[in-house]
Amino acid sequence: MKVIAVISVILVLFALIFPIAACWDSAGPSGGPQPPDAPAGDGGDSLFYVPPAKPQAVRDTETQIKLLVDGQIRQISVHDYLTGAVAAEMPVSFAPEALKAQAVALRTYLARKLLHPSSAHPEADICADSGCCAAWRGEDQLREKWGDDFEANSARIAAAVEDTDGMILSYGGEPILAVFHSSSAGRTEDAQAVWLSALPYLVSVESPESAETVPDYVVSAAFTPEEFCDTVTAAHPEASFSDQPETWIADPVLTASGRLDHVTVGGVTLTGREIRSLFGLRSTAVTFDVTPEAVTVTSTGYGHGVGMSQYGAQTMALRGDSFQDILAAYYPGAELVAP
Repeated sequence: MKVIAVISVILVLFALIFPIAACWDSAGPSGGPQPPDAPAGDGGDSLFYVPPAKPQAVRDTETQIKLLVDGQIRQISVHDYLTGAVAAEMPVSFAPEALKAQAVALRTYLARKLLHPSSAHPEADICADSGCCAAWRGEDQLREKWGDDFEANSARIAAAVEDTDGMILSYGGEPILAVFHSSSAGRTEDAQAVWLSALPYLVSVESPESAETVPDYVVSAAFTPEEFCDTVTAAHPEASFSDQPETWIADPVLTASGRLDHVTVGGVTLTGREIRSLFGLRSTAVTFDVTPEAVTVTSTGYGHGVGMSQYGAQTMALRGDSFQDILAAYYPGAELVAP
């Protein structure tokens, strides 16, 4: 009787366990959907697979990436990539804490690229084109640029990379989109205002740079009435301009950060981004001054305005803020993950 009782208990336990195991394995080789963020080689068929709660930060020297430079693929370490990227994207004269913040932002941007490969260059993890990914300079280019200061400048950049070794910013279990720009006009821009897609860590925040700390912070460009009209009508032939220039520009609407969202020009609605592109402006934080003799467009700051302001980071670093403070200010809600 005791043997029968033991066998009965075993059969009951087997009946309870087997359905659970079957559920764990249901996303496996049968062709069903795979677990999100499943590690390479797992294939989703691991019985006890659990998606990671946060992205795994690793040492920079432990990971090799494929970098597209001038049409050629280079396989280099994350450390070597970051030294060339930080040197290309931020002035080497900036304070150490600002350089560290830039290193973390670029490492995070790379980590997200590795997670979400670009269709622009599927053969490479990232490229050296700032219009697509981020700028990057190799040793030969930096030696030519820095001359006798190469060793000292290289050491400054390397220190920023090594002091933040492996650190990335995370939100919701994956690396954030750690975009940045040169300088803001008092506030950064909300991602939704630029790319029509909201991200909780890319919202408008205060930025401390000013005309006293940023070269060419406020720049004006003057156009004759003819130049202004020709530029607009080349893109929008339907635009119509009267003999009264003061009526050409109307109803400007600003974003929450004070940048131009859209404006009516010659009866046509143009976005702030299109105005910036058409007239070669440094940002969308613009104002207009129209007279019979000229149309003057003044812009403040430089770049799209989303994410970390580099000159804002420099201003914060000079007043004693750490790179952690800088990152927390510009990417609110993001978590700094270290190896």
